[in-house]
Amino acid sequence: MKSKHFLKGLIHGIPIFLGYLSVSFGFGIMAVRSGLSAFEAVGMSLFNLTSAGQAAGVGIIAAGGSITEMILAQLTINIRYSLMSLSLSRKLDKSFTTPHRLAAAYGMTDEIFALASGQPGTVTPWYMYGMILISTIGWCLGTFLGAAAGSILPAEVSDALGIVLYGMFIAIVIPPSKKERGILAAVLIAAAMSTAIYFLLPFISGGFSVMICGVSVAAVCALLFPRSESTDGEDGGAA
Repeated sequence: MKSKHFLKGLIHGIPIFLGYLSVSFGFGIMAVRSGLSAFEAVGMSLFNLTSAGQAAGVGIIAAGGSITEMILAQLTINIRYSLMSLSLSRKLDKSFTTPHRLAAAYGMTDEIFALASGQPGTVTPWYMYGMILISTIGWCLGTFLGAAAGSILPAEVSDALGIVLYGMFIAIVIPPSKKERGILAAVLIAAAMSTAIYFLLPFISGGFSVMICGVSVAAVCALLFPRSESTDGEDGGAA
């Protein structure tokens, strides 16, 4: 039974594997261009499985940021995974003991959360492990290939391929921005704040800029676009 659920997770994770393979290729290029080795880039992908967190982390490393700045930036960017885990806890099988929960928390990404949440009934630890394994392999393999390519490809080609990661962020933001004013407002406010900080407050580092923009925009949009309990309930059921 465990092998059946594990195999199901592997199969369901194939689309995530393919997506991660292409997107992390861009991260690998960005990492080596910022001074990291291929080994260090893959290590970051293996132990910090988060595209936005890794992109911010590489920026902080390249800028010579402090450990405190790195910790605060990662906490701010990745806190959403804790909320996803809480939401997904409603669909966990009874066999999901505390050790299993801790192990599965390692691979809690946006895509894995969405796929697991959409499954009928409950999900088992072995189903989650199957998805997490193949997804992690795709992310690390893509990082390695991108890092290797970034070391040997001409600068013009590396620069062109390096925007893949940012293209993914844009692709994630645009569709929901067209449907909800709150998301569109959050994007525009964050962009305006980030630009203002960059030009008017150049002494603020990139890592702290991300934290300031993220927390500020979340607070502003929570006041301007509050969500009713009925709306939250509908979203939770559809997730």
